[in-house]
Amino acid sequence: MGVADQCKDTFLELQRKKTHRYVIFKIDEKLKEVVVEKTGGTAESYNDFVSSLPENDCRYAIYDFDFVTQENCQKSKIFFIAWSPSMSRIRAKMLYATSKALFRQELDGVHYEIQATDPTEMDIEVIRDRAH
Repeated sequence: MGVADQCKDTFLELQRKKTHRYVIFKIDEKLKEVVVEKTGGTAESYNDFVSSLPENDCRYAIYDFDFVTQENCQKSKIFFIAWSPSMSRIRAKMLYATSKALFRQELDGVHYEIQATDPTEMDIEVIRDRAH
């Protein structure tokens, strides 16, 4: 499975330039590579991000979580989310599971990784707890 150059470029835009709040990636089975499906602007909320994920298909996603520490410092942590809902096709689950490690290596600078099969496993509280 290959990774489109656009994936790395878009990740760097999120990481360094803060031009995106999130990026959703999908596997293009015809091209046999991971491609960018959607990006979310910096004004978009976590709920906007979650509602952008399909209910019945797998995706990879990057989310840039901003928060304030107890010392009142503005911080940001980048989450890699492997979204594999229980309703998705078995072939899709297998394809995403076997390609995850290779794709994840391309994204240097991710702080945390979450594997989610339903929205509760990546609830905003889960993200907040991991970031702190």
